[in-house]
Order: sequence, then structure tokens, then C-alpha cells
Amino acid sequence: MKNVLKLARRLILTLLCVFGLLPILNLVVLFSVTYGFQSNGRPYSTAEEVAAGLTKTADGYRLPEEIENRLKEEHVWAFFAEDATGKVLWHTDNLPEEMPLTCTPSMAAELTRGYFQDSPTFPAAADGGLVIIGYQKQTFWKHLYPAWDYNMVKYAVPFAVIMIAVNIGIVIFIYLFTDMKLLKSVGPIVEGVENLAKGRSAYIPKKGLLSDIAGSLNQASEILQSRNRELRKKETARANWIAGVSHDIRTPLFMIMGYAGHLLGDANLTDRQKKELDVICRQSQRMKNLVNDLNLASKLEYNMQPTDLEEINIVAVVRQTVVDFINTNPEEKYPIQWLTEDSLGICLVEADKGLIGRAAGNLLQNSINHNPEGCSIYVTVEKDKDRCRIRVEDDGQGITEEQLEKLNHEPHYMMCDENVTGQRHGLGLLIVRQIAQVHGGTMQIGHSRYGGFEVIIDLPCRTETSEQRVSY
Repeated sequence: MKNVLKLARRLILTLLCVFGLLPILNLVVLFSVTYGFQSNGRPYSTAEEVAAGLTKTADGYRLPEEIENRLKEEHVWAFFAEDATGKVLWHTDNLPEEMPLTCTPSMAAELTRGYFQDSPTFPAAADGGLVIIGYQKQTFWKHLYPAWDYNMVKYAVPFAVIMIAVNIGIVIFIYLFTDMKLLKSVGPIVEGVENLAKGRSAYIPKKGLLSDIAGSLNQASEILQSRNRELRKKETARANWIAGVSHDIRTPLFMIMGYAGHLLGDANLTDRQKKELDVICRQSQRMKNLVNDLNLASKLEYNMQPTDLEEINIVAVVRQTVVDFINTNPEEKYPIQWLTEDSLGICLVEADKGLIGRAAGNLLQNSINHNPEGCSIYVTVEKDKDRCRIRVEDDGQGITEEQLEKLNHEPHYMMCDENVTGQRHGLGLLIVRQIAQVHGGTMQIGHSRYGGFEVIIDLPCRTETSEQRVSY
């Protein structure tokens, strides 16, 4: 409804702008068109120039040559009649033959007011007489009775303003009345489009001027809803399949791990048999971790993983993960250095403590998995205003630009239904990215300052206002 009102306001403003611009445009056009005629609109001033330039000589009356030439160019005739006798004492050569050479008072009044045989005439007072000039037919138009009621002239401007305002109001009313059906049709369509954008269904009654568009939107809504239902079914089937496979694999896997562990305790085994059983145990543990990762990634993808959100200290959680990792992985090939500044004791984040620890552990394990020859791992927790960053780096073999491009832009096979051939990166980084997104953060992959691999988890943090509730 807001968009419909916005559209109506815009239409009205456009209409008002048109009403404001049209008079200005008309005045400009009128001025431009009439400006060229100003040079010919000087009949009275021409008559006055003739009267002023007419001089009496011994041979009669004469005009300056300049004025006389201009009268000839404009085909203007003129004469001078004496006041006392009314006789025409001077005239131009092109004076009409029908013009009498004696100007009576009635004739002078007629020539002063109007025309002589459809030729417009214009008077001017001269010294001792009257000058009349005449132009060709259809050269000028004269209003013969220029007398107006005073009150009409007095109230003309206010009346014109009122009439213009009334006319504008009438036009706006007609405009809104005639377009009301259009506005009524636009409202449901706008609302339907908004519902489609939010993923909801939309049904628009097929009536009004835009009934065809309403029908097309209804069809689009049905298609989208049908596809969404199919997509939800596919996602549910995939999640159920992964959960089922994970469950089915666990039972035989636990049996393998149990029997292998039991056999490892047999003192009669040879060294080779112990090594083989140790490989079985390690690979079984790896398969167990992969199954757990697959199940967790599936749940995170479909927002099925419940997050036990609480206010936790990221510094303490990551530090504990590092300590636990060192205790369970005592190999000297992978020393871990804690580079977090001592001054940063608390960085509060509303998060699931278990998931954050899992993300940090995945990053540590990722450095170990991709550096079989060993490497140093560097862990840093940083705080920048309202952001908290977990940075895990190593000085191992690193990653090429091509591999980095794939990790940053190509979808994981868990997220893609097509083109999965050749996608071999594991679930560890995918889970880290999903955990970051669940908590409103991001994950960045790049090159380490130490020449190896780097991953940064960026999370929104809270102000330190409730340290007594912080979970360590």
C-alpha cells in the first residue's frame, strides 16, 4: 500500500510540475514568436516620426529622405491636413485615388479610429495640422472599440488566478478519477511482487486494467511455490539420506575400532602386525571423524543444528582448544604458538561454545593434514572495535593462487547438485565457514605471513558489560 501511495504522489507531483512548466513554456514560445514582429509593430511611432519630420519649405512640405525611403519600402501612404481648412497640403505619391484632398472632422475621426477601405490608418498630431498614415491591407489589426468596464479590469487578475486554480483542481480531479482503477490494480500487484520477493505465495484477483499482469504473476507464484516444494523435498531427502548413512556406518565402524583396539593389546603380535593394526585404528578414527563432519555439515546447511547460544569469551575458548589439541597431538612436528596479546583477556561473543571450539580445532587439524612433513602453527585472537577475529596460520607448503580461487569461489560438493567431478576438498573448511555464518560472521582464506596457509574467522562481538556471565 505504501508503494501505491508513493506512485500516486509521484503522479500528482508530475501533474503539478506539468501545470507549472506549461505556462512558462507557453510564455517563452509566445515571446519568441512575437518578438520577430516587434519591428513591424510601430505604426503610431512611425506616424509621429512623419509628423515630426515634416517641414514647411518655400515649395511646400517635405520629409527627410530617410523617412521617405522607409515609407516607400513599407508601402505606406501618408498625408498632412491643415487644422483650419482641413485641406490636404502634403501627401505621398502612393496616396489612394479614392482619398479626398479635404479632410473633414468626421473623416478625421474615422481615419483616426479605424480603417480606410480596409487599410489600417494611424494618426499623429503635427504642427498646424494632422498627419494620417496608412498601411496595406492585412498588415495590422485594430481594435475599434477599446473601452472596458473599470471593475472588470480591476478584478481581471484575481479572477484569472482563481479560474486557473479551479481549472487545475478540476483537471487533477478528472485525472485521479480516471486513473483510480489503475491505482487499484497496481496495489495488489505491488503487494504480490513483494510477497514473491520474500518467498511467500501471491494470489492477485484477475480484475481491473492490469488483469493480464495479475494472471502472469499468479502463474509465476505457482511455479515458484512448486519449485520450492520440490527443493524442500530434495533437501529433506538428502539430509535424511546423509543421517541414515552416517547412522549405518557408525555401527560397523565402532566394531572395527573396538576389535582393532582389543587386538593391539595382544602381547603376542609382531611389530608389523601392531603397525598394521595401528593404521586400522587411525584410519577408522579418521572415518569416524569424516562421518561426524558429514552429519554436522548437513545439519548446518539446512539450519538443523541447534545452537546453544551464550555469551562466551572467544579468547578462553580458542586457548582451551589449542591446549587440548597439544595434549592429544604430542607430535613435535606440529608446534603451536599462541600469539594473542596478553592485554586481550576478554573478547565477548554470543555463540555456541562447542561449535566455536570445533571450528578452531578443524583449522588446526587442517594445517596438520596438508603438511605431512610438519609445520609450525600460529594462533591469534584479535579484537577490532565490534569485530573479533580468530586467525590460524602455518608456515607449511601453502596454497597456489588457483587452489585459493577454487576454495573461495567454487561451491563444495555438499552445496552443489552438478559438476561435482574433481571437487576433492574436504569438509573441515566447509564446516568452519558454516559455523561462522551461523553466528553472523565470515571466513576468509588466504596466504599466511609465514609463507603457508591462513584462515580468519570474523565474528561480531559484544561490549564487556556482563563479565560475570561469561562462559569460560
